[in-house]
Amino acid sequence: MKVIVCGAGQVGSSIAQQLASENNEVTVIDRSPETIQRVADSLDVQTMVGHASHPDVLEAAGAKGADMIIAVTQKDEVNMVACQVAHSLFEIPTRIARVRAQSYLAPMWSDLFSREHMPIDVIISPEIEVARAVAQRLQVPGASDMIPFADGRVRVVAVLIDENCPLIDTPLRQLTELFPDLSIRVLGLVRDDEIIVPRGDDQMLVGDEAYFAVDSHQVDRAMAAFGHEEKEARRIVIIGGGNIGLFLARLLVEESPSFAIKIIEINKQRAEYVADQLDKVVTLHGDSLDSEILIEANVRQSEAVIAVTNDDQVNILSSLLAKRHGAPRAMTLVNKVSYGPLMRSLGVDAVVNPRAITVSRILQHIRRGRIRGVHSLRDGMAEIIEAEALETSPLVGQPLRDVKLPAGLVIGAIVRDAEVIIPRGDTVIKTHDKVVLFALKGAVKKVEKLFAVRLEFF
Repeated sequence: MKVIVCGAGQVGSSIAQQLASENNEVTVIDRSPETIQRVADSLDVQTMVGHASHPDVLEAAGAKGADMIIAVTQKDEVNMVACQVAHSLFEIPTRIARVRAQSYLAPMWSDLFSREHMPIDVIISPEIEVARAVAQRLQVPGASDMIPFADGRVRVVAVLIDENCPLIDTPLRQLTELFPDLSIRVLGLVRDDEIIVPRGDDQMLVGDEAYFAVDSHQVDRAMAAFGHEEKEARRIVIIGGGNIGLFLARLLVEESPSFAIKIIEINKQRAEYVADQLDKVVTLHGDSLDSEILIEANVRQSEAVIAVTNDDQVNILSSLLAKRHGAPRAMTLVNKVSYGPLMRSLGVDAVVNPRAITVSRILQHIRRGRIRGVHSLRDGMAEIIEAEALETSPLVGQPLRDVKLPAGLVIGAIVRDAEVIIPRGDTVIKTHDKVVLFALKGAVKKVEKLFAVRLEFF
């Protein structure tokens, strides 16, 4: 596949790295010579310095024969025009754009991005995606990550294995015996910054982060099995009244009136704007690094503090300060990847990485075959994928014990109509089943082939 990536920032370089590692032909365009040089030195891609929306630049980048354009520059307008030029002049079939300004995304203007006007196939709004991801994690207290699949019927949950986990040193094959009525499958373990696809004899150790698939109706029981029986947070303090904080508060209030939410915003004008937008939320003007404002927000009585300002250091320090003042749980937005491994040792309970969330959303539309959902882990080291089984798939029609699955892949759950099936050796996948699986980086292309639409299907 031939792909043009416009913008060599964190998201653009991550997407380019992922696609290049899968032997795609990738060209990256950016206005900054320094940024382009850094990409050229570190990735096996073609690079160009120039304006990504200019026709001559796109033509020089090979737009005439490209399969896809991914526009993720810092300017919404550049991204939008790049997609328009890609369609009108070069007939690039798939166009993805990152759009941050909410005026463009208002429902009343939704016709703007129709094929007749500005034909963009997929619009990514990072702030909205991050707000949704945070709201999802709040649904499962004690989880470090949570991703819904199969229209919410299956959830993949990540939990940190600590000394209180009753499953420590227990072979995974015994989980079925210990919990015969629990629909759960451990998909992967993160241990010492490496991802392991576990076998039946493997055990979970203190310090591991375990990812498991579970029927959504049994999440509470599954969390209890891992030693987590916290109540869902309803009293929440959000640090940062930017777009993410605003969207998050709005999502939670729309979900349930029982949420008691306070927002701390350092900019007075923005605080006033947020207060006008959210009449059911208490907005406080102040510095989250000031103990007095945290006391005024009553973080001690909160059930979760969520730091989502546009400054990593402020998010980290305000989270730690809030916990010092008695907040039981802190969730922190961190853009810089190098900070990630430090978070747990500092006492942060969950980390939100906007880049990983945005990349996952884009990958969902890049993956070939009947791929319905993608969640990227640890900078692309593994992916959790939801795919639809077609009758031409080699997975269909025979017991899984007889299927030779690629190394580094494990099937976590199968959804058939409204039924969630945790696979066993005698399980048979049927046509149109939704399959949730965990794949290491080296197995992702093989997953695409397993769920590819073959010519004989027609």
